[in-house]
Amino acid sequence: MGDMTIPAAGGIRGYLAVPAGAGPWPGVVVVHDVLGMTTDLKRITERFAASGYLALAPALYDGDGPKLRCMISTIRAHFTGHGAAYRNLLAAREHLISDSRCTGEIGLAGFCMGGGFCLQLGPSGMFSATAPSYPSLPNDIAKLGQSCPVVASFGSNDPIVAHGTADRLEGALTGGGVPHDVKEYSGVGHSFMNDHQLPAPIRLVARTFGIAYSAPEAEDAWQRILSFFAKHLTATGRDLDTLDRI
Repeated sequence: MGDMTIPAAGGIRGYLAVPAGAGPWPGVVVVHDVLGMTTDLKRITERFAASGYLALAPALYDGDGPKLRCMISTIRAHFTGHGAAYRNLLAAREHLISDSRCTGEIGLAGFCMGGGFCLQLGPSGMFSATAPSYPSLPNDIAKLGQSCPVVASFGSNDPIVAHGTADRLEGALTGGGVPHDVKEYSGVGHSFMNDHQLPAPIRLVARTFGIAYSAPEAEDAWQRILSFFAKHLTATGRDLDTLDRI
């Protein structure tokens, strides 16, 4: 389907990717990184659809007022755990559930900042599984012990996410008995799953600073995510009765 409008407060842009064939399918809300609604994000959303998920990526930087203010508000929200961005993410979830092509079972996948939103929303009871990639941990790590199932991916050479984050996340999830698959990939850094199709000289600079795409590790992470979602996105979707928690 491509570009569309999500009926949230004031309406925000979204990108909807629909699988081939007949549904219904589980849904996935895809959360962008700090760069926003990029070609790479649309490619990722399309890949979820090609794997059998009705996938919707909301443009979290849309909103009332100047775009810079919306960006700052969204970035702040992923650290604080509250704000308009969460309402928009849950509006995207509701939009998928209301679509007759969706089973009502919804996963959440995000990258960098988007991964932070995944961890914040994991304990909300609103999603059946989350896939955060190179996220920072929320301030209240103990809440992660109440999360839905988590499949998380990190790079050992990440200059942005604190060293030891993967181990801390795994410890919190293990302590709460949360089904999980946490993996840290050796030799790659931040954004190793985000292929922004950069020119060769810029790719070299990105690799030097530990923020480059790396196809082998990205593909392994994709297979882990899809396998994990196939296992956990199979039941009847949850109700929206916890919307007021955010």
